[in-house]
Amino acid sequence: MNIVVGLTCLFSLVLITHSALAEDWPQWMGAQRDNIWREEGLVDSIPEGGLDVLWRKPIHGGYGGPAVADGRIFVMDYQLVGGELKNDPNTRAVLQGTERILCLSEETGETLWEHSYDRPYEISYPAGPRCTPTVDGDRVYSLGAEGNLLCLEAATGKVIWKKDFQQEYQTVIPIWGISSHPLVYGDLLISVVGGDGSVVVAFDKHSGDEKWKAISAKEQGYAPPTLIHAQGVDQLLIWDAEKLSSLNPLTGDLYWDHPIEAAFGMSIMGPRLYGEHLFASAIGPAGGLYKLKEERRGLEEIWLGTTKSGVACANSTPFLKDDVIFGSDCKTGGLRAVDVKDGSVLWETFEPTTGTRRASHGTVFIVANQNRFILFSETGDLILANLTREKYEEIGRFHALEPTGEAFGRSVVWSAPAFSNGCCIARNDKEIVRISLKKK
Repeated sequence: MNIVVGLTCLFSLVLITHSALAEDWPQWMGAQRDNIWREEGLVDSIPEGGLDVLWRKPIHGGYGGPAVADGRIFVMDYQLVGGELKNDPNTRAVLQGTERILCLSEETGETLWEHSYDRPYEISYPAGPRCTPTVDGDRVYSLGAEGNLLCLEAATGKVIWKKDFQQEYQTVIPIWGISSHPLVYGDLLISVVGGDGSVVVAFDKHSGDEKWKAISAKEQGYAPPTLIHAQGVDQLLIWDAEKLSSLNPLTGDLYWDHPIEAAFGMSIMGPRLYGEHLFASAIGPAGGLYKLKEERRGLEEIWLGTTKSGVACANSTPFLKDDVIFGSDCKTGGLRAVDVKDGSVLWETFEPTTGTRRASHGTVFIVANQNRFILFSETGDLILANLTREKYEEIGRFHALEPTGEAFGRSVVWSAPAFSNGCCIARNDKEIVRISLKKK
């Protein structure tokens, strides 16, 4: 009996240790969609000779980041066939090409399978798909820039079911394309879709059958469906171009909505829950900090961002910790630290965004790991840093990728990386790379 108990305890310890040392990144922002990488045993600083690049593989254009699960990496890209690939924020480019879902070996980077389909583009910033695939068990869900939603076998790439939002929901694709990463909730796959009464739709994740749809708006916006647990229930947050809505994720029934209208329809970030408060912001400036009213009666404004306060978020998701909001401001292009209580700016730096200067939509992707942060800059640098209310302190950086995209006259890489099994997986419009962060 004592031997059995001892072996059971040992087995449990092994499981706990493995969990601390390795985890997958099966969807946008990680397993819990919170941008926290919970692994241990990682480097404390960047070695003098740099980090180990385990492999680099060619890839085509796209903004969508990779997902990692069960030894496989899933990522989307766009193979251009015809048309001029040119970025103009006010003009839809007309392209001919193919969207692809790629499955790579996490260990070697070799292609295990790919699925492609013809997909003309008529969007601005048309490099490729925006969404990170969502892996759930033996299935992976992908969503293309023009509204093609697919459910595929993760092991083989076989299509199980698919939807074309433009055909089935008369979706008008917003000028910068579909970018709302799909969310699995129980037996549902929840996606921002668009169309009259179908800004958000819940599908049976197994069959693709529609289970419910909800919300009308002048535009569906770009923000992902976001799940929070507040006031004793799960709430699904959908931020369209006009308002932020809270729904029952099982039925689509409305709990509350609150007007938050982003300029140019650019509601992009997933709202962040912080205690009994929500933070949601966008270009405008729009939004700020809100308190959740009791009994799910809506939001109370605590403070709203201005041109001199708050942080107007766009490409990347802010991180809230120790009563500070850390986020990229889309007007100045700097990484800001903002006081949660009143929105005052504590500090701002361009070191982890553009590198040197103020620039529109300067971007850094922010991931917490243990007591520090791992950042990925639009210049293609992987950065270890301490972020506190007092200062930005850089521990070290490693140039992972060339910034192959273009925005406002500068070179950028605007794709969120994944972190899994001691490594960072990042992509630009030409290659995808796996870099080890493990201690030697």
